[in-house]
Amino acid sequence: MKSPLPVRDGVNATRLRLPAEGPWATALDYMLHRWGHVDPDGILERFDRGEIVGEGGVRLHRGTPLAEHTFIWYYRTLPSEQRLPVEVDILHQDENILVVDKPHFLPTTPGGTYISESALVRLRVRLGIPDLIPMHRLDRLTAGVLLFSTNPDTRGKYQVLFEKRRVQKEYEAVAPVDPAHEFPLLVRNRMVKSRTYLLAETVPGEPNTETRIELLEARGGLGRYRLEPHTGKTHQLRVHMASLGIGILHDPFYPVLLDKAPDDFDRPLQLLARGIRFTDPLSGRPVEYRSRLELSEWAAAGACEVGAGA
Repeated sequence: MKSPLPVRDGVNATRLRLPAEGPWATALDYMLHRWGHVDPDGILERFDRGEIVGEGGVRLHRGTPLAEHTFIWYYRTLPSEQRLPVEVDILHQDENILVVDKPHFLPTTPGGTYISESALVRLRVRLGIPDLIPMHRLDRLTAGVLLFSTNPDTRGKYQVLFEKRRVQKEYEAVAPVDPAHEFPLLVRNRMVKSRTYLLAETVPGEPNTETRIELLEARGGLGRYRLEPHTGKTHQLRVHMASLGIGILHDPFYPVLLDKAPDDFDRPLQLLARGIRFTDPLSGRPVEYRSRLELSEWAAAGACEVGAGA
């Protein structure tokens, strides 16, 4: 459902569904019930400024009956955010798509405590493209190639590629080496993840995830792995590596959930979306975009090896 309010400061207006009935006579009463303990004056001011609207952009006022609108839109008061010490690198941009290297620690889209400090909002503001939309997502802790649509008129053609799994993704990871495993190997299992629980888990049943894992090279007890997911479940790669007893370095979730701690920007999760390939739906030509980032622990292992040899 398209918002009647434009993007502001890189952030979409919030949509709220009003209850069909209840003890609230007006939309204002309901909003005060929901958030009046936080900022009652701010809610009243939004109504008075005409910043709360219904479908078609109809402005609500303090006396608008509850049942007059099913959905309403408004701008949230954004929290103050400290800028994360990471930057987004643009790999490719044209009239239809934008491809970037997303750094570790920066979320793809706004959520939780990260609103302005997300790749989407940063890029909308930086490039002046309010219609920018991500075609897929990377975990906040994962870095690498991320594709956005810049043109609403052609967006659907790229969305179909992802929906029909016509996009090949390649990841890279640094993790311990276990000589008991023979690579390449295929990990297939059934994974589930509850919206109310941080971790994904494997359960008995028909497999719904599949990842091809290849050990590219090894040094200092660590391996550089190529991961090719054939499905796209949340945390799939991290779970599959941990299930082999070779969890990805600096993963705070798998195989053991660590206590929440401030981000350590010197110890990013050693997982990188290295590349993405597909046939461009507009030109019909195969395209590939590759990350320019490197995984820090692999570079450090190489430096140690050189030092030891000297």
